[in-house]
Amino acid sequence: MNTPVTSTPDLAKTMHSIIQRIATGPELSKDISMEEARLGMQAILENAVDPVQAGIFFIALRMKRESNDEFKGILDAILNATLRVTAEVDEVVDIADPYDGYNRCLPAAPFLAPLLAELGVPAVCHGLEAVGPKYGVTARHVIRAAGVNVDLSPAAAAARLLDPATGWTYIDQAQFCPPLHDMIPLRTKIIKRQALTTIETQAQPIRGRKKTHLVTGYVHKPYPPIYAMLARHAGFDSALIIRGVEGGVIPSLRQPGKATRYDNHGEEYEIDLDPTTLGIEQSARAVPLPDDLPKIERADEIAIAVDIKATAEAAAKAGMAALRGEKGATYDSLLLTASLILHHVGKAASFKAAGELVRAALDSGRAAGRVK
Repeated sequence: MNTPVTSTPDLAKTMHSIIQRIATGPELSKDISMEEARLGMQAILENAVDPVQAGIFFIALRMKRESNDEFKGILDAILNATLRVTAEVDEVVDIADPYDGYNRCLPAAPFLAPLLAELGVPAVCHGLEAVGPKYGVTARHVIRAAGVNVDLSPAAAAARLLDPATGWTYIDQAQFCPPLHDMIPLRTKIIKRQALTTIETQAQPIRGRKKTHLVTGYVHKPYPPIYAMLARHAGFDSALIIRGVEGGVIPSLRQPGKATRYDNHGEEYEIDLDPTTLGIEQSARAVPLPDDLPKIERADEIAIAVDIKATAEAAAKAGMAALRGEKGATYDSLLLTASLILHHVGKAASFKAAGELVRAALDSGRAAGRVK
């Protein structure tokens, strides 16, 4: 975090009261209101409280388990600190893959946005360089390895959606919410997952004029209702929450899966998906890591054990090959998730019909020309 500035008395007093109530043990800790959670998070983003208090805030909330109102209050503070832009397009698909990245497979999701753009659906993906708990290969790493500028301002990123030759963009947290990005050193010291890991992907940095659709992933069963609640609170018109490999948006390639969705701010419900519907027959769950990737040593058993730069370059190579129509696990990963998204946003009458459109776009190779 940055060096704290002079405290705002009311925020400091609020944080003092919050900690007194949320950090009193497993049986006596109390929930705080949505407004108090917003003020607590605002105090942290504005460096109005000591970093020790900021750490206690997140750890204590995690230990007692965050309430929905606490999640929403923290999200409100992040939204207020985010440089949000409305792009000059009617609809935007917001692809929110895990910010802490991947450490067991080659990520294919960074190439969903240019593929969707080729299908006439403006898309945004976002992330950052590195954050815990996994410190894995992120969308930023992969897209940068593909030769794309990953440091665009919010306005410049939004302008790419209107460009008929591009139609998609990456935007980094350092650009759209600098105060939140500045918290990475504190989060590193906290070590464990905390509320920000759940909430930060909902910041919605670029919106459509009429609709904005969230696409995100999860692993553990309790999370879809939480993500749906946060998405509605952030103002997403719809959400597609996919049970994906490593918590990302790509489902398993070798077995039926689940997703949760809502439309028009309505209630969420679960849907089933089956890769074989699209003719996908893979023995691996996801794109495997190449055997020849260089290995590195890390003390953290959760962190990645392969070289990030080399892995990102391998993912970029595989992603570009898939966008040119080369068959394989990356091609199938993009086919599967893009078909789910296309059907979800109403651009195809069925999952299978969406698959036919996506396959034709991949086989044409034209989406590769949008990565520049």
